[in-house]
Amino acid sequence: MDYITNLVKDKKSEVVIFSSTAIALYGYDQGMMSLINTNYDYLDTMGISKEDPLVGIIVSVYYLGCAVGAVLASYLGDIRGRKPSIFACLAVTSLGNLIMFISGLGFSTGARTLMLVGRIVMGLGVGGIDAVIPTYSSELNEEGGRGKALAQEFQSNIFGLNMAFAINLAVTNGLGKGNQWAWRIPIIAMQVYPVLLLSFIYRLPESPRWFIFHDREDDAHTALAEIYGEDEASGKLDELKKAHEEETSHSIGYSDMVSPSGKQFHETMVTVMGQVNQALTGYGAVSVYGPQIFQLLGFDVSTAEYLTQGNYISYFFLMTFAWLLIERVGRRFLMVTGAFGIAICFAILTVFGGLAQNDMRFGIPNLAVSIPGSIVLYVATGLFGIGWLAQVWLIPTEIFPSTSRAQGAAVSVVVWGLANFAVTLLTPIGFNNLNYWLFLVFTITNLFAGWWTWAYSPETGGRSFEDNQAFFADSKEQNTWLVSRVNKGEFRHLPRGQEGDGVEGERQPLLAADGA
Repeated sequence: MDYITNLVKDKKSEVVIFSSTAIALYGYDQGMMSLINTNYDYLDTMGISKEDPLVGIIVSVYYLGCAVGAVLASYLGDIRGRKPSIFACLAVTSLGNLIMFISGLGFSTGARTLMLVGRIVMGLGVGGIDAVIPTYSSELNEEGGRGKALAQEFQSNIFGLNMAFAINLAVTNGLGKGNQWAWRIPIIAMQVYPVLLLSFIYRLPESPRWFIFHDREDDAHTALAEIYGEDEASGKLDELKKAHEEETSHSIGYSDMVSPSGKQFHETMVTVMGQVNQALTGYGAVSVYGPQIFQLLGFDVSTAEYLTQGNYISYFFLMTFAWLLIERVGRRFLMVTGAFGIAICFAILTVFGGLAQNDMRFGIPNLAVSIPGSIVLYVATGLFGIGWLAQVWLIPTEIFPSTSRAQGAAVSVVVWGLANFAVTLLTPIGFNNLNYWLFLVFTITNLFAGWWTWAYSPETGGRSFEDNQAFFADSKEQNTWLVSRVNKGEFRHLPRGQEGDGVEGERQPLLAADGA
């Protein structure tokens, strides 16, 4: 009981719990739309058929909202503070969710338009949360293993995915696919996240770094005392002030990021391609269209839905290996092996999908194909969680200075939004036109993702911000982006002596002056 009491009173623990719950919002939407897309009343209310491209458009416009919301929330977070920005994003998320819920409720005219508006508005909020929360969390929890902490927070993302799909599955089985409440209840149930977080945010301190950046030292001292206690507050304040002086020389703007001649263009491209390659793994499609994928393997609708839930549960537990391994073998190793492993799985699924669709022709028992195919899909999903879910969000926090991490996070979310917009828009079209050959497409895109990461993405784990900046400086001096050619391939792996036990390296401050 004392442990629970201390946990509730500990501000750093509260920040982790808050951040993890906020990140679960992103996973909830993916699980929510999986079965809504197949609800007969939903399709009828929206005036579309199951094969209509508008199914994918309604899903995907959410990601466009995320892209815009990331930029707006990042700007608001820099000007008004992290907490006001998070509060606004949660309120917008709640509003968008309510608009989705009332779409076509008692009326049919304009239902589809209202649903599209609700998806975009909710995307604005969730995209803003995805941009600001990692920055806020890192600024209030600068001690401990960076990779492990973020991987643990992203495990809650999969919890949100599981929660949404479980609610969806329960009400669908209880009410039937022709009942409107079978798709409205999972939508409104999402309100528990923004409402709970809005009621809790007042307990959290503002970021001391934000106060220092705006020359509000007294407020920074108060926030530090709330987080670390009065005895440590003064020392932490001096460290932050010293770090701020060092960081101002690294301050950058968006023009430095997106212009090929900008001083942070290389770092930005590593961030951009990380998100693009994550989308190319195909797991935005697996998350949103899971039941349809199991149907391609030969299962009936009901069995496919239960297998999808099982896949998500397996995904949640396998994600544990991500935070056990990320500090020991590094981000790059997990990403490269993950992409090539997923490519192999999708190549096998192409064969199984073809056999499942032609089992009568070849005289093959259906279960002889669908069961091993399902196992392979479970493995592929686990490989994505271990190798790709958290890493692409972590790397930007390790290569951009903290004064510009909010912009770096915004760029990351914008690219994530645009890439997933494309994937979720094109996937249902692929199902309808390519059938099981869609697996072969994902085989090729994963091979590309693995190759690009191996060639151009440096290992940022176990190193300080200055160490990682040395890679980009040397890359420019040596006129190459190939990791194997910069400093004789030093950044292909964790720093020497840390392989197999990267925990100590993960405790290095991102800025040497931090002392964190």
